This record gives sequence, C-alpha cells and structure tokens, in this order.
Amino acid sequence: MSIDGSAERRKQPTQTQTPSTGNGNCGISSMSLANRLRLNPNKEHKPDSYDDLHQLEFSPLLFSSLERYLPPTMLNGSRDLKLQYMRDILLRYSSESERTRVQRHREYRQKIISHYQPVHKELYTMQAAQFFVPSFLKAINENTEDSFRSIMAEPAPGIYTFEMLQPYFCELLLSEVETFERWVIETNFRIMRPNTMNRYGCVLDDFGLETMLDKLMEDFIRPMSRVFFPEVGGSTLDSHHGFVVEYGTDKDAELGFHVDDSEVTLNVCLGKQFSGGELFFRGIRCDKHVNSETQSEEIFDYSHVPGHAVLHRGRHRHGARATTSGCRVNLLLWCRSSVFRELKKYQKDSSNWCGECQREKKERQRQSIAATKLELLKRDGKPTS
Repeated sequence: MSIDGSAERRKQPTQTQTPSTGNGNCGISSMSLANRLRLNPNKEHKPDSYDDLHQLEFSPLLFSSLERYLPPTMLNGSRDLKLQYMRDILLRYSSESERTRVQRHREYRQKIISHYQPVHKELYTMQAAQFFVPSFLKAINENTEDSFRSIMAEPAPGIYTFEMLQPYFCELLLSEVETFERWVIETNFRIMRPNTMNRYGCVLDDFGLETMLDKLMEDFIRPMSRVFFPEVGGSTLDSHHGFVVEYGTDKDAELGFHVDDSEVTLNVCLGKQFSGGELFFRGIRCDKHVNSETQSEEIFDYSHVPGHAVLHRGRHRHGARATTSGCRVNLLLWCRSSVFRELKKYQKDSSNWCGECQREKKERQRQSIAATKLELLKRDGKPTS
C-alpha cells in the first residue's frame, strides 16, 4: 500500500441474502442496515465455529472473531441468526463488484492448487516444533507479556525483533517458492504478485499455504499482538495476506516509503546471502497524517538476519534500502482485524497510536493550560508578559 493511497469507502448494498448453513433455519429475512457491533467485546462468550461453511464470502475465522462484539441479545441466538447479522455488517462495506472480485480470486486460487504439485507437503500444515526455534515456542506456550519480552528486543518504540524460524523451515520454504516459480514459467501461468510495489515474489496463500498461515496468525502472532498492539486490533486479528518478496541486483532492489494494508505486520528474513537491504522506519501515522514530517526520535534502521522476525504496526511508515549484492528473500504476513476497521470509523482521532495525533493532542493541551494560566493572571491583576 503506497503511502499516499487511501482506501475508498465501499458502497452499501440495499439487501442481502444468506445461504443455508445446514442447521434447518433457512430463509431468514434480511437484517436492517442499522446493525451495529458493540464497542467492547464480551470476553467470556465462546463463539460458534463457522469452519464448515465453505461458500461464504468471508473467512470463517472472521465470523468467530466478530461474534464477541454482537449485542447481548444476539449472543445466545442461533448460529444462522448471528451469521446473518454479522454478514449484513460486512456486506455494507463490500460492494457487488468487490464480491465478484473475491469470487474470481477464489477461482484463480483453486486453479493453481488443482494443477501445482507441492514438493514439501510438510509445509502445508502447522508443525510448530519443526518450524520455530525453541525459545519462540516456549514464549508462546507460556503466553504472558514477560515470556514474550524475554525473547524480544524493542530497539525503537513499537518495533519488536526476535529469533523465530529454524533454518530447516527457511530452506524448505525457499525451495517450495523456487519450485512454484519454475512451474509458473514452465506453464506460462500468469500469477498475481504480492502487491503493487513488488514485481518479484509470490502470494503463499494462492498455492495452498493459506491454512498454515492462518494458524501462524491465530496461534502465534495474535497472542503477541494482543499484548503489544491492543489499540489497533491486535486481539482481534482475523484475516491475513501471506507472501514472500525477493530483492537483489537482478530483482527488486529496494522498496519505497510506505505503510502496509494491515493492522500488524510480521516480517521474517528467510535468507539467502546478501548485503544491504536494511529496513528504515519513520513513525506511526493514521490516514490523515500519513505524509506528515518525521520526528528525529522516530528514525530507526534495522538490518535483516535470516530466521529473525520484525513485528510492527502496519501503519508504521517504513521502506527498504537497496540490496547491494546477493539475494534477500523475506516472508511477510499482513495481519488484519475487521473489528478494528469497523470500529475505527466511530473514532474521532487516533491519538492512542498515531504519533502526529498524539503531538497535536499535546499541543492542544499545552495551549489550553497556557490560556487558563493567562486568564487566572488577568483575574489576579498580575502582569501577563
């Protein structure tokens, strides 16, 4: 997502239809477009599973996540009723053209999966003991802020670095990606690249790794994000975009200044041998202030280490310097929260996470205090100079 781009608000459909879920409660009438979520979730509520509903336009995980935000009167309703209520909310922000695009992408993805034969099938299901270093697994299993901080460094506010992936996993994923790219060339199959900025790399979700990456987000990244990024939906991450990017003298050399289309971003270097390619960070911004000036305390550069991860807010402005030799390949997981994106529309400002909003708020407070002092001095008849 380029730093000067902002998402256009989607048109609202006038009516929705809900498919049968097999629970014998079909034909539910359309809900009012006034359906709303609660601002605070019911943390004690155990949501239904929607994993068996394969024909929905949205991820089953998304519905389970949203359910805790339903009005109290809805929580004990049938799954069909809750599904319709939540689907109505989601469809407000998904136009018919958007739903058509999603369906075509689903068909595109299925075409790849039905023809491409994986070479490392062990990658396609979560095998935590083989994928992650023991220190990372231990911290996740303990699931406390202290356990997470024990493996992390925070070299700059809101940027967390830690060792994560075993060399075995990095080698397997690199090999799988290279095999997939050879298949693309041999079959002359035109694939979608990860985003508008990267000409090299591929979307891992498109050739079968979506389920494994969902587990990565849900069981490993969301627990940490719940602790470190609660103000941007870290506890309600419910969808992802997973991909690899490749940099080198014969590929993309660098990446311009931008923000990610995510609430939380995981960036892990897979290898190979390279020099250069440092990430540079320049402060967290909301849409309103995305192009505002960088403050000196917001400047931070990070050098990649294979197997090591960087975890940061998607709205943390950043870019990548030129890879001057060799080839650098990184795994990216853009983690998103539909709940946060819905509730953000009701917020007046983003001063709990945007650096510029915070500075503006402090300036307003300073001016208010100065005006109050001035008024008190005038009342007491004291000089105001």
